[in-house]
Amino acid sequence: MNTRISNSLMLVDGKWEGAADGRLIEVQNPAKRTIIGEVPRAGAAEVDRAVRAAAKAFESWKLVQPRERGRLLMKIADAMDAESEAIGRLIATETGNALRTQSRPEAKGAADLLRYFGGLASEVKGETVPLGEHVLSYTRREPIGVVGAIIPWNSPVVLGAMKIAMSLAAGNTLVLKAAEDAPLGVLKMAELCAQHLPAGVLNVVTGYGEEAGAALLQHPLVRKFSFTGSTEVGKLVMHAAADRIVPVSLELGGKSPCIVFPDATSDAVVDGVATAMRFTRQGQSCTAGSRLFLHRSIFDDFLSRLKDRLAKLKIGDPLDEATDMGAIINKKQFDRVCGYIRDGLAQKDARLVMGGLPPKEGPLAEGFFVEPTVFAEVKNDWRIAREEIFGPVASVIRAKDYDEALAIANDTEFGLSAGICTTSLKHASHFRRNSEAGMVMVNLPTAGVDYHVPFGGRKASSYGPREQGAYAREFYTTVKTSYTLAG
Repeated sequence: MNTRISNSLMLVDGKWEGAADGRLIEVQNPAKRTIIGEVPRAGAAEVDRAVRAAAKAFESWKLVQPRERGRLLMKIADAMDAESEAIGRLIATETGNALRTQSRPEAKGAADLLRYFGGLASEVKGETVPLGEHVLSYTRREPIGVVGAIIPWNSPVVLGAMKIAMSLAAGNTLVLKAAEDAPLGVLKMAELCAQHLPAGVLNVVTGYGEEAGAALLQHPLVRKFSFTGSTEVGKLVMHAAADRIVPVSLELGGKSPCIVFPDATSDAVVDGVATAMRFTRQGQSCTAGSRLFLHRSIFDDFLSRLKDRLAKLKIGDPLDEATDMGAIINKKQFDRVCGYIRDGLAQKDARLVMGGLPPKEGPLAEGFFVEPTVFAEVKNDWRIAREEIFGPVASVIRAKDYDEALAIANDTEFGLSAGICTTSLKHASHFRRNSEAGMVMVNLPTAGVDYHVPFGGRKASSYGPREQGAYAREFYTTVKTSYTLAG
């Protein structure tokens, strides 16, 4: 798509507006390196208006019956379903994610997520505590107030839908800052939300993290933060929350391991490992299985079959139905990924199995395309094995036995997800207990997550209560305890 998408405005207090000073941010199509639109460059003033609108709307929204809040979310879900194809194409155009494999499922998944939390809205319940016949004691869960949320660019619509659904279902209001690289799909979703929600309940601002994001984190009327993004920025968010003693949920980076043993080498396992690498999202996923541990007895054969499987991925125009894998989000990330590839190539013991630096001519040179890149004989102390690349680069490590594989898999600052492929009940059970990850997959891709269950990790991958599933009720509400003396 080379045509320019009409410029978008921000949703503040039920109205669509630009930045007060007229500043704009250009939005690029990473597959073509062309500008497709512009959005407002919000600063402290715009964020202040959005937060104050949310604070005002909270006083009435918190009184809306939970079932009615859920019904409104379900209406939004229906509207999202009706527009899912258009939204999917918008996501593909601005993120570079392939329409068939990523963007269309993301649009449909966002609708499903909104519908799920719509049904969960009336399940926010307290408990009765038996303290004796003469005392009535119970707890109730109440909304917190204004939630400030910041989302990344890799899955903007489904992550935006998650923040919206969890916040609003519990009775909070929300100020959502969209990623400056991928705001268009989120703004389209906000347009559909605004058709069903009272003014001020949802506010969506666009801008840079150091301007709009920082203003949101520092605003005194924000009562809770929810952030999904890099570990480096997550530390800044956590610091801001600590300064104000505000509850915070951080979903951050990952360097997920996948262990394969000789008793599980079928074609289905090869397919599962390829899926786990998330190359169909250009490796731009926090749960990507970017570290593969192969038992030494199957190392060469499995790696050869994996190479054949990955070589079948079609890279190109995200809007082409035949495309499996699209483009990296922007030049900064493209250069970063290329830097890691150069670092891997510089290691004297490394073996480049496939891929490498991107082509400098031909159709793929028109955009920020990086081919599936796999390094073998990687050591766990190399940068490509320790740092989150957020690109289509995988490190394959040779393991002599289960104990060595588990020890090296756990030797990382991250702990989001981890997987093992084996038919051994002993190894599977031990791995579930001893893997230092928040999500453990047995004979499933490390990226196989579902919004019905809690999402989150350990170490530098997450902080705070889990989001998604029924657990979200705990973090998006506060508990009040009541005592009544009878007689």
